[in-house]
Amino acid sequence: MKGSKAAIRYAKAVLHQAQDDKVAEKVFGDMHSVSETLKGSKELRAVLQSPVIKSSDKRAALLEIFESTSDNTHNLINVLVENQRIALLGDVAYSFVQLYNEAKGVIVASVTTAVPISQEIENQVLAKVKELTGSNTVTLESSIDESIIGGFILRIGDLQYNASIANNLNKLKREFTVN
Repeated sequence: MKGSKAAIRYAKAVLHQAQDDKVAEKVFGDMHSVSETLKGSKELRAVLQSPVIKSSDKRAALLEIFESTSDNTHNLINVLVENQRIALLGDVAYSFVQLYNEAKGVIVASVTTAVPISQEIENQVLAKVKELTGSNTVTLESSIDESIIGGFILRIGDLQYNASIANNLNKLKREFTVN
C-alpha cells in the first residue's frame, strides 16, 4: 500500500485530531492493525473497492471488524464512507503509520529474506541499522520472498542494500551477456 495525496491528507487530519485528543499512540495501534488487516485480506479490499456493495454495508462491516478501536478510528471510517472515499482506508492507515513514525523520529527498516529470520539475525540487522542511521528508535519490518533465493534485501527509507542471491545471479548474467 502506498499513500495517495488524498490518503495523506486524511492521515494528517486524523493524526492532528489524535494528538489533540492525546490518543495518538492508541490510534497508531489502530491504524497499524487496519493497515495489516487490509494488506492481508484480498476479500476485504475487494469489498471496499466494489461499487455494487452499499456504503452502509461497508461501514457496518468495518465498524464490526474494528469494533475494539478508538472513537477516532470509527470517526475516520464514518467520514470516509460519507465522502465516498472508503476505498482509501488502507492507504490512509498506511500513511498515518508513516507520519506517526516520522513525527516520533522512528526509523523503519524493511528486511526481505527467502526464509524467516531468527531473533539473533534480527538483532544484528537492528544493530547495523542503528549504527548506519545513528537513531536509537528503529523498528524492523520483515517479509519473506522466496524468489530472492537467499541472502537479504534491506531498505531504510530511500536506501536499499540488495545482498540477495537472485541479485548476484542477475549481475553475473548481465556480465556474461555483455561480453
